[in-house]
Amino acid sequence: MDEKMHKRLLALGWLVVLVLMLVLIGRVWLHGRKNEVKIPDSDWAKLMLVLQSVDRDYVDEIDQKAVTEQILPDILAHLDPHSVYLPPVEMEEAEQDLQGGFDGIGIQFNVPNDTAVVTHVIAGGPSEKAGLLSGDRIVQVDDRVIAGTQTPQDSMVRLMKGKRGSQVRIYVQRDGVKDPIQFNIIRDVIPVNSVDVAFMINDTTGYIKLSKFARSTYLEFLKAALSLREKGMKRLLFDLRDNTGGYLDQALLLSNEFLEKGDLIVYMEGRNRPRNDVFADGKGSCRDIELAVLINEGSASSSEIFAGAMQDNDRATLFGLRSFGKGLVQEPLFFSDGSGIRLTVARYHTPSGRCIQKPYGEGYGYDIYERYLHGEMMSVDSIKVNDTLKFETRGGRTVYGGGGIIPDVFVPLDTTRYTEYMGKCNRQSLQVKFANQMADRYRPRLREIRDLPTLNRFLDGLDLKREFIAYTASQGVVPSAGEWEISGPTMLVQVRALIGRNTPMNDEAFYPIYLSIDNVVEAAMNPDNVKLF
Repeated sequence: MDEKMHKRLLALGWLVVLVLMLVLIGRVWLHGRKNEVKIPDSDWAKLMLVLQSVDRDYVDEIDQKAVTEQILPDILAHLDPHSVYLPPVEMEEAEQDLQGGFDGIGIQFNVPNDTAVVTHVIAGGPSEKAGLLSGDRIVQVDDRVIAGTQTPQDSMVRLMKGKRGSQVRIYVQRDGVKDPIQFNIIRDVIPVNSVDVAFMINDTTGYIKLSKFARSTYLEFLKAALSLREKGMKRLLFDLRDNTGGYLDQALLLSNEFLEKGDLIVYMEGRNRPRNDVFADGKGSCRDIELAVLINEGSASSSEIFAGAMQDNDRATLFGLRSFGKGLVQEPLFFSDGSGIRLTVARYHTPSGRCIQKPYGEGYGYDIYERYLHGEMMSVDSIKVNDTLKFETRGGRTVYGGGGIIPDVFVPLDTTRYTEYMGKCNRQSLQVKFANQMADRYRPRLREIRDLPTLNRFLDGLDLKREFIAYTASQGVVPSAGEWEISGPTMLVQVRALIGRNTPMNDEAFYPIYLSIDNVVEAAMNPDNVKLF
């Protein structure tokens, strides 16, 4: 074979090898791509395809319910801090808290020393009908012993709650009775009031404390306001401190009570929600009442809608600290298994155009802590305002958006009465424990007290100063020289208020006493002596 032929055969061989390699590579490529699925024109499609593939082809059995419960919170957490998934138990608790009632036995209790002590028996409730008394110590619920067993307080609550009509056995230890007493209590609907207390501070000034915006809030408020008007109320201190909000419609109804016809209350707008303006109808019953609104860093959502409407319409003076800064509107979606989501669908804006939602990001949950660190709770000059988000009230006053509602009158935290002695007592809850001890000692007498003058006369007859100092000393806490003169009067007011809570008046005794040391209430009662922000 000549050299020329040899080269041709070699070239042909390499050509065959190349063709075979291309065929082989093609087969490998085709085999590796045989499961390729075209993604439909939807950004959500890939997620659905992954779930379908896992469901169809994954090597082991999948607990679909467990996976769903795990990934849903993560998905919503990537949207904003207030879009949330609630499993059935949490959904039920969240709804109960705002419905204005729940099924239970009708008591209030605290746990000062690993034992639940009944502090108040709700009038007309199942426990009162069964014969429970304030001061009773609950040692067992059905077959579970809860006294001295480190049972969490929320677990105690769940044991006593249940469907109306169901029975629960409660075993209590009562002073003067050797053996535990058994009560068979039929659970019923227990009303949960959102108006904690309503009373007259003086001849013309009323005070209403609102804890949340529940289903019954508007009707509760109307009843309370009417009662105070009949007692001569011309001016109202409306306390929304630590009110985290609730139902939007209740905030709108309350705002309507104070505004004139055509006044804008709020407007809401979202990507799929066209702007919706809500105006007052001019039929409110409190349009002639002078109004002061008390807010702090715990006032959020519906509280801020009300406060913003009053401020922007120059209808009220706001006292206290900058509010929380929640300007997002959630809509609930309920699932048939009892779970659900609350999805942010819009932002609300106060009448001046402010959206008061604070920025949310990695440090969202620590914002209030940062406020303390930066001195905002002590100095108005430490409040961070965004000069690019200036707005004007109807009367031309400047207000700011972008992070809560700044009160018209800034009232700092009162640290003038604080000492290390008070701090140690606070950390050990010694005021609460001492008040419970005194309430136990005088329980029969306290059960008979039903008005403030009688309560104050009774408390004045006790040597509370000597007994409290002796009690704190027994707990290893002794005031240094001069500390009692600074903190003592304030701590004694706290003790008196806490003892008063053990009477049938409950909060109607606590708040009138406690508010005497509240510097925000003091500022609101003397507005001529403070400066506007």
